[in-house]
Amino acid sequence: MITLEEMPNIGDVLATRLRAAGIETPQELKRYGACLAFEKALLSYPDACVNMLFALEGAIQNIRWHQLSSSTKKELRQFYEEVKPTT
Repeated sequence: MITLEEMPNIGDVLATRLRAAGIETPQELKRYGACLAFEKALLSYPDACVNMLFALEGAIQNIRWHQLSSSTKKELRQFYEEVKPTT
């Protein structure tokens, strides 16, 4: 079984943020999906940016986030615009 840190795009900081949001394993991240995991992380880290959302989706797909398709990035960016905290 791999750890969060062994997934693409997930380093120590993002893994810590996921664990603070109650997501402990890669299996849990995959079960939640990138959008719900991002929403959970926003509760503790309102400074989370769209790149975090891209990183989560890339980790779930087992690719670097830069390799996400344009359509996936567009969908994720639209989701981000709907859920990001307003200042």
